[in-house]
Amino acid sequence: MPRNPAHPGLGLLWANTPNAISLARLLATPILLAAVLWRRPELFKWLLLTCLLSDILDGLVARVFRLRSHLGATLDSIADMIVGVIMIAGVCQFQRQFVAAHFWEISVAVAFFALEIIVSLWRYGRISSYHTILNRIAAYAQGIFVISLLFWGYQGWLFHTMIALTIAASSEEFLLLCLLPEHRVDVRGLYWVFSNRGIASK
Repeated sequence: MPRNPAHPGLGLLWANTPNAISLARLLATPILLAAVLWRRPELFKWLLLTCLLSDILDGLVARVFRLRSHLGATLDSIADMIVGVIMIAGVCQFQRQFVAAHFWEISVAVAFFALEIIVSLWRYGRISSYHTILNRIAAYAQGIFVISLLFWGYQGWLFHTMIALTIAASSEEFLLLCLLPEHRVDVRGLYWVFSNRGIASK
């Protein structure tokens, strides 16, 4: 979107809207964590829902209006990681029976998630900010499942779909970590990486 020459500050403000949304989500994480520690399930689930919706909103604004930036991708990834960790802690706190019944499946998904972050820090010195299509789908599935669990209870088909998508998305990111020697943001997925390599080799 072009800036208004009469009001250049408005253009700058609009350009940073996705960053502001990500930053607001990041600033909400201490309250989200406090809700877990102080055992406030109502505050936790409603604030978590707000954080998840803001994640959809900032990505949508950035893509539709072409406001993507390296800073925005980094802020979004950091906020997503922290919200994701607190979300897991909240589920463990408020849904202990569910966690006990599905401990191994949850452990595998969490292990893939944590290992991908560790490998990215080792390889690039920072968390990956690929935002692949599969990763976004998996994140939506995670959010939908957890919100459904907190508000309406366990749904088996949704849980197993979420686990499968989470493992698939983490596996794709592991492969991207192996293929991409330098840190990159907003990589759509393995197919596009291979497609671009094919074009470059012609």
